[in-house]
Amino acid sequence: MKLVRVAAATLNQTPLDWEGNATRIREAIQKARADGVGILCLPELCITGYGCEDAFLSPNTEKLALEILDELLPETRGLVVSVGLPLRHHKAVFNACALLADGRLLGFVAKQALAGDGIHYEPRWFKPWPVGKRTKVSVSGRELPLGDIHFDVGGIKIGFEICEDAWTAQRSGAALASRAVDVILNPSASHFAFGKYAIRRRLVLEGSRAFGVTYVYANLVGNEAGRAIYDGDALIASRGQLVAEARRFSYAEVELVAATVDIELGRTDQAWVSSYSPDVTSSPDECVRADFSYPPASAAREVRVPESYDPTKVREEELARAIPLALFDYLRKSRAGGFVVSLSGGADSAAVACFVWLACEFALAELGADGLRARLAHVSGLENCRSSRDFTAKLLTTAYQATRHSGQVTRDAARGVAEAIGARHFELDVEALVAGYRGLVEQALGRELDWQSDDVALQNIQARVRAPSVWMLANLTGSLLLSTSNRSEAAVGYATMDGDTAGGLSPIGGVDKAFLRKFLRWLEQTGPGGRKLPALAAVNAQRPTAELRPPSAEQTDEGDLMPYDVLDFVERAAIRDKRAPHEILELAQVEFPAHSPEDLLGWLERFYRLFCRNQWKRERYAPSFHVDDENLDPKTWYRFPILSGGFERELRKLRLDATKRKG
Repeated sequence: MKLVRVAAATLNQTPLDWEGNATRIREAIQKARADGVGILCLPELCITGYGCEDAFLSPNTEKLALEILDELLPETRGLVVSVGLPLRHHKAVFNACALLADGRLLGFVAKQALAGDGIHYEPRWFKPWPVGKRTKVSVSGRELPLGDIHFDVGGIKIGFEICEDAWTAQRSGAALASRAVDVILNPSASHFAFGKYAIRRRLVLEGSRAFGVTYVYANLVGNEAGRAIYDGDALIASRGQLVAEARRFSYAEVELVAATVDIELGRTDQAWVSSYSPDVTSSPDECVRADFSYPPASAAREVRVPESYDPTKVREEELARAIPLALFDYLRKSRAGGFVVSLSGGADSAAVACFVWLACEFALAELGADGLRARLAHVSGLENCRSSRDFTAKLLTTAYQATRHSGQVTRDAARGVAEAIGARHFELDVEALVAGYRGLVEQALGRELDWQSDDVALQNIQARVRAPSVWMLANLTGSLLLSTSNRSEAAVGYATMDGDTAGGLSPIGGVDKAFLRKFLRWLEQTGPGGRKLPALAAVNAQRPTAELRPPSAEQTDEGDLMPYDVLDFVERAAIRDKRAPHEILELAQVEFPAHSPEDLLGWLERFYRLFCRNQWKRERYAPSFHVDDENLDPKTWYRFPILSGGFERELRKLRLDATKRKG
């Protein structure tokens, strides 16, 4: 037997937080040493933080990262540790991992496959390292190996697949397997998205099986830089079996998961595989060798940390854990005094308020009252908080703002939700403000405004006069005003700029309305870990409405737009799948046989007209959280021109063809 204890750490890092990031790295190393770990894998770019954006191009960023690297070297006595940082070479910046062993820096491996799709922009800052290339780099006066290399440390061969390297068709792990590597470390910054959990797990398990290695996968956790959410999910697999896993969506800043593995068993398995073809002609400079004595490891059976739910089946549970964690980190990293929500009594604002409540619930359950207060030490007035309701009352302020068109149903629903979660709640009457603005404009124009001629303007002024009050409440406590717009509204611009879009952060900007309503029904009846909220029944019983027209108009969101399931179907087909209008119409007729072809065509035309017209709104929306790989955020996912032809030619042909068929 050749037993060694390997570990992966999840870290809650912050871009360019030099001291904080280094402190968390040290804590992970200390935890590993206390646990008898021999090999520790830390997340990708953990020294700088993954989300540094264009700061990666600053020479000062690399300079400080190398300073931190030098400071960390003495911490690695008796351990083998990988840390990530940007590294300059030949006028280019590379996404690199350094391997440290027993206080020595052994060399650097550079990432070969850069993530450049969707939320990722790595090719903007980094260059991909060419396969099979190796060189030397001067660091702190030392010449060290850099490139497509692996390491033989104390008789155990260690290689790297850095995040995206494992997600490509030509995984670098295949080449490492041919070089008889025993352990593959995967330092990652793999963001959360619905359904990604299962894919990530398959990559780790298949990597360990196919390559005949112990596979150690480390990841970030929490809201690192503002938009992306990291679920942690550190994994260790050996011989195709998962032997250890970390908790997902943890509120701990540092968490270690470790397992004792038998290196000899992996070697024996690989020798047994008839298709295994070792590379016996590899260049000597491919492998960096170093003496090392591993800490003794026992053969004790490992205990996995089980999930309390099946994330492949309960999408609602993932949402219930991802957004609260993101809000909690945003609060503490921005040093805000709390949150303010304009609570209308409808689904969107109720969901946002509930996410704040869930953040208090989960943080308290994991950290305890003292730990939670310590993490939010910048917020005053938490000294006597003991329960989730106590913390919610201090951190969340809600306001129902009525006009003459507001109904008792929404007023009662808003009050009921606020009372159920413990928020500090106000009821404000803004009708006088609406009347004041209306009177000013009528006097200037010399005529009265009416709903037949001035519908949009009369609706929007009601939404806009609600913004100053909640902004003021936020300013009084240094809190964050949360916008309540959802992704379906963003797609068609069904939101009032400087009204319901007001805020510094949009928690549900990446969530479609159909799923959000489903989520609220689940939260009412089931909830994450049994944390259900029956008060949501009053919200869920309503048909979504902006309540901006007179009650006699019987205004509903779907009446203004189209059925939300149709809207979301068209949006995904047009934006995610890049289908042409005529293709979407054909698919919609199959998907929605209960709707007439004429209705579907009308809704399709409405979608494209509104989508193209309202790109400027999406450019102005507050930052939102990334929860799936189907996003509309123009800064991190889908770019579209502010001015365009609006698909007029395609839609005109569709309408003409429909007219011919009808005739």
